Amino acid sequence: METYLNGSPSRDLRQVRIHPNFWYPVARSTDVESGGIFPTSFGGEPIVIARPALGAVFALEDRCAHRQMPLHLGVLEGERLKCGYHGWCYSAGGRLDRIPYLTEGGKVPHEARRVRSYLCREQCGLIFIFGGAPATAEKVHLPDLPEFHSSDYRTMYFSREVGCHYTFMHENLMDMNHQFLHRRLMGGIQPVLLSHRAGDDWVEAEYKFEGGKQHPGADLLVMGGKGERQTERDYELMTIRTDYPYQNLVVYRAHSTIPTIRLWAAYVPIDDEQRRNRSFGLLMIRRPKVPGLLALAWPLIRYFAQSVFYQDRLAVEAEQRAYDNQGADWNHEVSPVLLELRRVLANCGVSSQMAAPPSGSPELLRRVADLHR
Repeated sequence: METYLNGSPSRDLRQVRIHPNFWYPVARSTDVESGGIFPTSFGGEPIVIARPALGAVFALEDRCAHRQMPLHLGVLEGERLKCGYHGWCYSAGGRLDRIPYLTEGGKVPHEARRVRSYLCREQCGLIFIFGGAPATAEKVHLPDLPEFHSSDYRTMYFSREVGCHYTFMHENLMDMNHQFLHRRLMGGIQPVLLSHRAGDDWVEAEYKFEGGKQHPGADLLVMGGKGERQTERDYELMTIRTDYPYQNLVVYRAHSTIPTIRLWAAYVPIDDEQRRNRSFGLLMIRRPKVPGLLALAWPLIRYFAQSVFYQDRLAVEAEQRAYDNQGADWNHEVSPVLLELRRVLANCGVSSQMAAPPSGSPELLRRVADLHR
């Protein structure tokens, strides 16, 4: 069990690296056109995504084994990625298939046989890679979002780079007490914590809201839909749940048991120090009874959602700057929900002392080679 000092874990949460043995989004499907390639990164490791005109999307380390040239500067020929420097060709599995200037049919040198490949899947309009050991991937499920696949909902995508450790993002969404930050958008509405629960790798909190008028964009978000199942509850209910490493926020209208909003979010570290992340969000909104109303309201809903995110981004990036300036996490957290969340994030992540050695070190090269035997 994690111990806490002044509301903070004894282990520095901002030094905890995200656990690689999960599926992480690294791009939107629309970022990679047919026959195209796209550069991205995960935890400081450069990755190139390629989409053959025929065949499934694949992901490789974005460095040629020859002279370390980024592979995204090359070209995709069929299902092979060709380095833009000397034309070395790699298969979707990272194997070096051809060195064009060797004698025709000549054997490719064994020590230069491949670059690291990543298991790659597409779901819900996002491209996911598995950052850890491939042998464990079959035991780890991709996110299941039934609302995304339902015609009763329309999805809004978000993808932003944010200059903070991913744990700040988790805390920000889970913490409904920061609504004062959004007072000009949310009006007089106030969150009331109803209950919270936690397990080894999850935390869930339930809130209801009280207060006065709110922004029209917020009203439009909870328009609702047809055929809603009824409940005795006479208030709008919000549940926020972290199932490591993802988060879900769900809103139910009063008297309804069907979600009117679901927000799914993932925060993917970009740099090796994990002080920057790319935040991916899917906002699924239930279509109202009036046909065409959601399409008409869509620009206002997007403006409202982007305005909330902008304010949150200012806050979490200020928290990161404070951490960097002070050289430690001086936060004094008192929320029971946030304390449980911090415990989960600390225990599910990877200690900085256990982090992988620098790229290119003999130990890392040995471990990567072992993965591909």
